[in-house]
Amino acid sequence: MRPLKSLFYTCVLFLGLCLSARAQNKIDVKNEFELAAMHYELMLKAHQDVQKSPFSVHPDGTLKDMPSSWWCSGFFPGSLWYLYQFTKDDKWKKAAEVWTGALTKEQFNVSTHDLGFMLYCSFGNGYRLTENELYKKTLLQGASSLSSRFNPKTGLIKSWDSFETIYKYPVIIDNMMNLEYLFWAAKVSRNKTFFDIAISHADKTLKNHFRTDHSCYHVVCYDSTGKVLARKNHQGYNDASAWSRGQAWALYGYTVMYRETRNKQYLEKAEKIADYYLHHPNLPTDKIPYWDFNAPNIPSEEKDASAAAVVASALLELQQYSKKNREVYIQSAEAMLVSLSLPPYKAEPGSNNNFILKHSMGSKTLGKEVDQPLIYADYYYLEALLRYQGLASK
Repeated sequence: MRPLKSLFYTCVLFLGLCLSARAQNKIDVKNEFELAAMHYELMLKAHQDVQKSPFSVHPDGTLKDMPSSWWCSGFFPGSLWYLYQFTKDDKWKKAAEVWTGALTKEQFNVSTHDLGFMLYCSFGNGYRLTENELYKKTLLQGASSLSSRFNPKTGLIKSWDSFETIYKYPVIIDNMMNLEYLFWAAKVSRNKTFFDIAISHADKTLKNHFRTDHSCYHVVCYDSTGKVLARKNHQGYNDASAWSRGQAWALYGYTVMYRETRNKQYLEKAEKIADYYLHHPNLPTDKIPYWDFNAPNIPSEEKDASAAAVVASALLELQQYSKKNREVYIQSAEAMLVSLSLPPYKAEPGSNNNFILKHSMGSKTLGKEVDQPLIYADYYYLEALLRYQGLASK
């Protein structure tokens, strides 16, 4: 009977913490990390093979794991590093080291633009917390591999090698999330090339990826000279819609751009993206967006907790730089975190295949990870909690 008794007390603790968050209308970060630790202790037990990284869940409810070459492979070790950062418990450090080490070979991977997600979320957090010189060496090699996908003629880092068979230089808004990695590499290596690539990519994206209302396309297709051939929404509802996680990547990316350059055009763009997002008439009252702001069956469409987690984290950084909107950003991020920390988005420990958050969306249009947990939702949720804690301590 002991396992049942343990599960009962776990559920009671979970519900108690949820009710506490609801009553206070704010986040108890310590309690949320305690719950996250329960999830990830079980996640580690369920994953003995470090070559198969936790990613999501299949439609039949079974785990969906992926190899180190998958674009999301850095998020699980990154989450372990965040648990270590908060708890200072060496067991999380040891686990993070094991799972980070499993990605070492990806430093030579020149077939993907996602090395920021893969390496900077894992080795980058590891280096920040431990100053392990081997991590630095791996990261610098990875930055060189990422830079190999930059073409001076287009001024952009190529995302996929092709799109819809006819487009040979597609660039997706997600690629903005790699630029923080290149800024780090520029500072550590004192190689300005990394910096220049990041600036060029951000500026071209700023020019070509956004509509007049400051929403963004998912994919912009270029020719070899940098001429725009088409603007598409691969994961959004249609080419004219605003895919929610795409808006989240854009907000996060241009917030980082301002942090690293103090160029006001990046701050202004981040503020305008935030304004579009936060004041959109289709943003629900719980601040967890539908998977696309223009999905046809709102309010009967699925939500995307992963987009909310990314936006909450971005806003908690952006509030540092935006004097006029600081309180709006803080209140909005807090509201998102309150929602994510309660049912139906927060899973009970021992459920949800041990992912922390439920109700994320990979791509409804492609039929992938529809209303399922996603590892990057957990990662940005934990990051947002750490940023929220930092705000409260000031």
